[in-house]
Amino acid sequence: MQLTVWTYEGPPHVGAMRIASSMRDLHYVLHAPQGDTYADLLFTMIERRKSRPPVTYTTFQARDLGSDTAEIFKRACREAVERFKPQAVMVGASCTAELIQDDPGGLAKTLDLPVPVVPLELPSYQKKENWGAAETFYRLVRGFAGGRTPERKAGTKSCNILGPTALGFHNRDDVTEVRRLLDALGVPVNVVAPLGASPADLARLPDADFNIVLYPEIADVAARWLEREFKQPSVRTIPIGVNATKDFVRAVAEMAGVDPQPVLESGEERLSWYSVSIDSNYLTGKRVFVFGDATHAIAAARVAETELGFKVCGLGTYSREFARDVRAAAREYDVEPLISEDHLEIEDAIMAAQPELVLGTQMERHIAKRLRIACAVISAPIHVQDFPARYAPQMGFEGANVLFDTWVHPLMMGLEEHLLGMFREDFEFNDAADASHLAAVGDGSRPDAPAAVADLPSASDDAPRWSPDAEQELKKIPFFVRGKARRNTEQFAADGGLKTITVETLYDAKAHFGR
Repeated sequence: MQLTVWTYEGPPHVGAMRIASSMRDLHYVLHAPQGDTYADLLFTMIERRKSRPPVTYTTFQARDLGSDTAEIFKRACREAVERFKPQAVMVGASCTAELIQDDPGGLAKTLDLPVPVVPLELPSYQKKENWGAAETFYRLVRGFAGGRTPERKAGTKSCNILGPTALGFHNRDDVTEVRRLLDALGVPVNVVAPLGASPADLARLPDADFNIVLYPEIADVAARWLEREFKQPSVRTIPIGVNATKDFVRAVAEMAGVDPQPVLESGEERLSWYSVSIDSNYLTGKRVFVFGDATHAIAAARVAETELGFKVCGLGTYSREFARDVRAAAREYDVEPLISEDHLEIEDAIMAAQPELVLGTQMERHIAKRLRIACAVISAPIHVQDFPARYAPQMGFEGANVLFDTWVHPLMMGLEEHLLGMFREDFEFNDAADASHLAAVGDGSRPDAPAAVADLPSASDDAPRWSPDAEQELKKIPFFVRGKARRNTEQFAADGGLKTITVETLYDAKAHFGR
């Protein structure tokens, strides 16, 4: 067991909560002690849902352990069904309640409830959140679609969209954008699940001709079962980026037997032109470090390398179930794959790679900000600012436009700050001057601004010392690469046995590392 201040995934019962919160007319009775209700905040505070998740907690307390906690669970089940009147109930235990071994599934069967009961056995100490979500979705699909005879209409082929959930990264808008693509192709959507679906909708899944797996972390297991049981093939191309979206359109068109050309020639995306325009020439060769769930990390690396001209200098995921896919992708970019859930190990990898842009989760955003590196969030886990009120898909042609804006703007802001730095001695822009729009009311001074991380000298007593002239020259380097320049120069000086870094040392180091 490892104590940490950050985890990329919660326990598997949080994954089950994500499925329950995604769906309609489904309720989750969770055997959990008082205090395990914290997960509600993920949906109400971070995702900003208008209502609580459809979850009933037994909330037994320490004093209840000496009595009958099983009876507490049974009472909670009866009351939940009577109050919420769902089409179905899921029952399970939190990681803490799992230790008392009350068997929620077995207890629920003895209650003779008037609705179907789906028992969940999620090993809290061996598996994590995405696995729990995938297993829960699979159990529901198998429970409600199993044994049905498909009712498929002749003529136009229809599809299911599988994988979007609550707490997913821009999943709501992705579904809207993918639906737009399917409408343009003339392919009707049978069911979207789990997001917005009911148990009755899951029973209609076999009626579609094929499935679209948007998020394999959630839908892969269920899609494979549907393929075995009902001979439903799957489109597994993730439409993130221009090229991948075109591949997706072709794959769906081939599956549905329609012409993809009108959609491919629609010209809705602007990323391609923007990325080759004069204003964007400075993007070429920028080093980018990518980390997230496997789906978004692999897709982001492809967009960065093949569509924006970046150089992928690091690629990793916390999704161990899809580590093989990430390793295969890493070989394409000639980088060492990073499969880890330790944010400190990931921070070390980012520092070693010395990227100019980090694409990652909320944790990598914090790491990049601390290191003064441009950053953008591409994957869950995320915080409240990554559930925008506006329409901001990641998939489809419009999603490609969003990617360009989201990834490139941090670099553009870096250039603007560098220009301000170049003119810091100007009478209007120097550090002691008030903002120009406050000149009429200012007194001509303000508190000193905090030093940037890239401007701080090395903490080691043995490190070479910077001369004042060298420090001034270093400040002329853009702040987003200044830290790298400082580290390289100090390494060059240390390797050469120099005690003081001069302007000449700075330029010698630049020439040395530029070879």
